[in-house]
Formats: sequence, C-alpha cells, structure tokens
Amino acid sequence: MQQQLRQLLPDGEMGPSAALALLCSSAAAVAVWKWLGKRQIQEKMEEARRTRDQGVKKMEKAVQQFREQISHVQTRAILSLPLVELAGRLREGSLSPETVLYTYVEKGHLSTCGLVQFLNAPVQEDSVLVKVLKKQGAIPFALTNVSQSLFCYDCSNAIFGQTLNPLNHKKSPGGSSGGEGALIAGGGSILGIGSDIGGSIRLPSSFCGLCGLKPTSDRLSLSGASGPINGILSVPCALGPMARDVDSLALCMKALLCEEMFQLDPTVPPIPFNEEVYASCAPLRIGYYDTDGYFPLPPCMRRAVHETRDALRAAGHELVPFAPPRIHYVMTELFLKTFFADGCRTFLDLFTGNIVDPGLKPQVNCYKIPTLGKKLLALILKPLFPRLADYLSALCGMRSVNKMWKHQHQIMAYRTEFIARWRELRLDVMLCPVLGPAFTTGYPGKLLTAISSTMLYNVLNFPAGVVPVSTVTEADEEELKLYRGYCDDPWDRTLKQAVEGAVGLPVAVQCVALPWQEELCLRFMKEVETLSREKTAI
Repeated sequence: MQQQLRQLLPDGEMGPSAALALLCSSAAAVAVWKWLGKRQIQEKMEEARRTRDQGVKKMEKAVQQFREQISHVQTRAILSLPLVELAGRLREGSLSPETVLYTYVEKGHLSTCGLVQFLNAPVQEDSVLVKVLKKQGAIPFALTNVSQSLFCYDCSNAIFGQTLNPLNHKKSPGGSSGGEGALIAGGGSILGIGSDIGGSIRLPSSFCGLCGLKPTSDRLSLSGASGPINGILSVPCALGPMARDVDSLALCMKALLCEEMFQLDPTVPPIPFNEEVYASCAPLRIGYYDTDGYFPLPPCMRRAVHETRDALRAAGHELVPFAPPRIHYVMTELFLKTFFADGCRTFLDLFTGNIVDPGLKPQVNCYKIPTLGKKLLALILKPLFPRLADYLSALCGMRSVNKMWKHQHQIMAYRTEFIARWRELRLDVMLCPVLGPAFTTGYPGKLLTAISSTMLYNVLNFPAGVVPVSTVTEADEEELKLYRGYCDDPWDRTLKQAVEGAVGLPVAVQCVALPWQEELCLRFMKEVETLSREKTAI
C-alpha cells in the first residue's frame, strides 16, 4: 500500500484523480475479499450437503441389499410396534437387530448446529448419553436437522435447509430438535434424544404429535453434547427423550439412569429410575391453568387443557386452579436477559462468516440494532406495544458483574416463590398449555417470545413433558378467526397467521412436576395419554 501511495504521490501530494483511483482500487479489493469469503462458505456448505447425500445413498444401498436377502420381512408391522414391545421382541429373538435397523435406517449425519464454523470441527467422541445407550443395546443411526444456532423453534439452517412437518408440509416440525421430531413422526425412528433450553424438546413434540420429556437439568448427563454457546447456567439446558408414547420415554429413562452413566459422569446425581412412582395408581392433586397471562395461545390449545382437566377429574383426580406468577417479568427480566446478558454480542458472533438462515433473520436483525437504538425504540413503543418494548430492552443486556449477580439471585428468588405457591396448594403435578398447533414455516423466527408456556419450566428447572391429546377441528379454525390475544399487537396478529390452516394437526398439553421427580411427571403423562386414548376410542 505504501508503494502504491508513493507511485500515486510523486510530489508528496495527492491529486483528485489519484485519490479516486486509490478509492476505487480499495473498494474493488474489499469487494473481491468479501466475494472470496462468501465463496469459501458456499463451498463448505456444498461439501457438507454432498457428504450427507453420499451417506444417504450408501445407507439406501445397504437397506436395499438387506431387503433383497430377506424379502419376507413385514416392515410395516415392525414400524407399528411400540418401543417397549419392540425391545421385548428383540430380547426374545423373534426379531433380529439387523432387521429392525434396516427397517428404520434412511439418513446420514453431520454435527453443525446449522453453523458453518462447525463444519471443520467434527466431534471425535460420543457423548455420555450415546455411550450409555450403545451399552444398553441401542443403535444410534442418524443425527437430524436443527435450527441455526439452536435458538429458534423452527428447523431450518443455511447448510441443510428447511425440515418440514411430515403431517403437513406447509408447517414446521418445531425446533430446535425439529429434525428428530420429524423423523419420529414420519416413521423413520422410534426414539430420539433432543435438547431443551426454552422448549426445544417440547415444541417439536407438540408440533409433530409426539411425547417428549425435558428432565431436570443434570438428571441426564450433558457431557459431550455439542452446542453453539456453553456456560449458560442460570437457565440450564437439559437433554431428554422423544417418542410416540409415554412408555417409550420411561423405558429410555430407565436405560439411561444406570450405573454406567453415573460412572461416566460423576456430576450426575446417582438416582436410579423409581419404578414404584411410575407404576403408581394413587389419585393426584393437580394444579392447572389454560393461559399464563403473557402470550395467550390459540383456542384449540386452551380447549385441550379444559378437556384434559375434565377427564382427569372424572377419573378421580383432584383439580386445583393455579395462576403462574409474573410471566411477563419471567420472560423479559429472567429468561431473555440470561441469553443476551452482553447485549447480544455472543449470539451475533455465531453468525460471523455465516449466511443467516432466512427464518432467523427477524431475530438476528433485532440483535443487530445498536444498544442506544434498542433503548430509544423501547421508549417509543412502550405506550403502544409494551411486550415488544420490553423485549427490546431485554436485548440490551446487563453489562456489569453486579447486575449479573443480581439477575442470578432474582432467578433463585422466583424459583423459591413458585415452589412456595405450589406447596401452599399441596400440588403433586401441574397441567398447563404448550405452544401449538404447528406453525407455518418461517413464522417461529418472528415470534421468539411466544414460547412463554415452555420457557417458564426452563427458568424453574422443573421436569416437564408434552402429550398429544386431540387434533385441530373445523370449529377450532372458526374460533381462531375471533382470536385477538391480550394486546391486539403485531405479535398477536402474527400468531394467528402462524397457526391458521391446521385442521387435523396434533393438539397437546404440558405436564409438570417438581425438580428431580421425572418419574412422577411421566406417571402423570401416562395418565393423560391413557385418558385421551380412551376418549378417542369411544
């Protein structure tokens, strides 16, 4: 550059033409540099897709060869078997592991979190959960698609594209564990493991008509599990199972809560599965609510809570109304500020050198607004759209250690307050709504705060599961036309658009227990599942 300047400035001065030439050459160099960077990203993404496609072709060939050798196998019969029955057939020898594997297998895998920088960093070792499952006889055969950065409940990224809901291809399977939900709901797998830090197991379970359990964090080992951001402890992540029925979830938990896992990860409390609690038939005292007072859900989801409440009451359980305290405060001051404590800087760093997925752009664009701009916008919007204003304020972060410590104390204080209210009512478990039905693709990125129904139990660190209990009816669609939400603001109108056209899609409820009581949560889920199936059979 100095030599170029000397050539351009023989007399020590820069004329207009020289300055223009220098400016043009610099602009051209920057443009070429950016183009080369984007081209490198595209090449990495294309290579990842080629690797995936080659893996799928190899697996398809292996499946075809196996089926030619054993043409008498009834694949539909195998696919229809619940996990508990399938495991029994494998133990007794009436089905071989190879037959079952090749009946299900149809995918390849890469572990990227939808981000380009992870394409060059393949995982060298199985996570603890995968090691334990293998030891128990499971055969992991596919790693499924996720939303870019995992902080969105759609299932799309710039590397592998959009995963569709197998029940309706206009709809999202949910996320971030949406690929797992789609694979199980589409009949391609019988059991999967998802991660959940705001609803990422429960939302795809709701959207795809599955059962899913988010345990208390650390009930199952997180060791070796990959994620884009580590070290967020105030609102902890949890790994948990997804399947077509509750017994499958329970079987998975029994298999994982074993000495093998406790030895591999001594930070996990050595609490084996309590079969006595899961098998109990004692009446339960059940708290319930149909809205959290922050983001009202569509009519079909509230109907699901009412019908389930009535069925539980008729079955001999005691139902007690409950009002979750201060959800607006929990969403903005506790949940969002945990993840955006540094004013969104860490999340924005994830997208350095990445192509942002179109479905995530509404979120990322909000993160990019300068802090002063967020504060001014929040001030302007507060009288008209208070939820949006508080969301923008939360994205400004905390920016001091003192505020961070105070924030963590506020989360602990809220947990204490919530448990005290639970104890006052002498509750065993809680029945409440979950976000759904399935959103049209592209909408989850526009409505991050609609996950208030699930994020609450991440902040509290309570075990929470989802059970499908009904489907969307024509009457639900008609009632949706009258939906106004609480604020009649852009978010309420967007939610209405997101869930339109869902007739026939699954409708679910959420079941919750106190920390470390996964067996009780599963027992409650099983009761709800049994009652909903009895109603369907009538």
